[in-house]
Amino acid sequence: MLMHNPYAKYQEQNTMTASPGELVLMLYDGCIKALRRAGLFADEKNFEETNGELIRAQSILAELQTTLDMRYEVSEGLFLLYDYMRSTAAEANVTKDTSALPEVIGLLMELREAWQQAVRENRRTTLMEPEAEAQ
Repeated sequence: MLMHNPYAKYQEQNTMTASPGELVLMLYDGCIKALRRAGLFADEKNFEETNGELIRAQSILAELQTTLDMRYEVSEGLFLLYDYMRSTAAEANVTKDTSALPEVIGLLMELREAWQQAVRENRRTTLMEPEAEAQ
């Protein structure tokens, strides 16, 4: 008998109904989690799992790069920052030295916080628009 994972179904539904900004937050969360797990696995000398988590983080960073709208000046800076983080993760994977990962995690957390503020502001502005039209 095939059992369905209710958490996986919830995650799928959550992703399908998320705004673009919320999807970016999910990518940041996934990348931070993967990098943290990579560091833990590296400490345990479990390099197979470390490799998997670092590849996952690199894939997420590549996705963040490809979704940038390059018409905006800030996108060029973000592209270069994501590229730096991706190459740092790749270097950690090759050398098995994860000492640079906390810096990358810190950068991602700062970006995530900025995105979270933007999502909140967008949500607040969107909720206020009907009131402005009613006046």
